[in-house]
Amino acid sequence: MYTDERLTCIDCGTEFVFTAGEQEFFAAKGFQNKPNRCVDCRAARKNARQSGGGNGGRGAAREMFSVTCSSCGQAAEVPFQPRGDKPVYCRDCFQSQRG
Repeated sequence: MYTDERLTCIDCGTEFVFTAGEQEFFAAKGFQNKPNRCVDCRAARKNARQSGGGNGGRGAAREMFSVTCSSCGQAAEVPFQPRGDKPVYCRDCFQSQRG
């Protein structure tokens, strides 16, 4: 049913084979698109994503901002830049506000 197919990698431009076995696997998983990258470029892209080198910095440390809690006055860190027009709470006060 499936036959080997020659495709061109969009990253490095080399030709690679999309084997009948790979096509069967893709179909079983419900994938409808053929791969755009060769095996090496797919692996490099995956490694870059996992190390925080791509896709919005997934896996990278989040920037934290030092603030003073609007409720208890304790020092706290939050993962966003406060604008100053709304109160900012430490973790404990935030949980009690939500509660």
